[in-house]
Amino acid sequence: MDKGLALQARDVRMEYVDQATGDRLLAVDRVDIDITEGEFVSIVGPSGCGKSTFLKIVNGLFPATAGTIEIRQSAKGVAHAMVFQDSSLFPWYTIIDNVAYGLICQGVSKKDAQRRAQPLIDLVSLTGFESKFPYQLSGGMQQRANLARALTVDPEILLMDEPFAALDAQTRELMQAELLRIWSEANKTVLFITHQIDEAIYLSDRVLVMSARPGRILADITIDLPRPRQLEIKRTPEFITYADQIWGLIAKQLKPHIHDKAAHPGGEAVA
Repeated sequence: MDKGLALQARDVRMEYVDQATGDRLLAVDRVDIDITEGEFVSIVGPSGCGKSTFLKIVNGLFPATAGTIEIRQSAKGVAHAMVFQDSSLFPWYTIIDNVAYGLICQGVSKKDAQRRAQPLIDLVSLTGFESKFPYQLSGGMQQRANLARALTVDPEILLMDEPFAALDAQTRELMQAELLRIWSEANKTVLFITHQIDEAIYLSDRVLVMSARPGRILADITIDLPRPRQLEIKRTPEFITYADQIWGLIAKQLKPHIHDKAAHPGGEAVA
């Protein structure tokens, strides 16, 4: 893998076998991706295009049928950590024990793991909630705790699968801004899956647009908007131009009758 790359995917394919019919279904086809260290890259595309499947291949949850994926190892040997749509916190653990869980699994003592988890709790603005249980936190706070847990193991790349999809619209907007702050301070590489075009543009250095199944990379769009970004940037002409471009690519992948009736989504979920 080239120097400076955090992730490199080459000719990645994924086929399923329909257990009822025996037919083979090609979900992901010949995906090539390069992500440099410190980049924030998002993937968008039509529903069912294989973007979450590809992320799970990167995470090692699914074996690819063909192709290769290389991830640079961090100094501590942790290549990647995953943040799912649901918070996936253990309800019987306090927040600090949830955040420290990955370290404990690596053999770190509970006391030392909690000590090392504390700066990440502070980073995600959960100071004072260490002894609370997940049910005592809002959805946005639970996702911040989940993000802290992923960061505590110091991964080379952070994989995020629609982490804000279950949140209400206002909380989702606030969490997008919070994620950019955390990403900037933690200095991590991020591969982010989302249904929302505006979310992808706002967060990312690059947006990869995936075709309808079988998923292929249709476009690799560099988002040339200044950082740090405020939420107000979503109302600028430059931002709207990116949204129009990406929506146009996705709309062409939808069924003709949907495409004919579809209006510009104005940043709403389209996939």
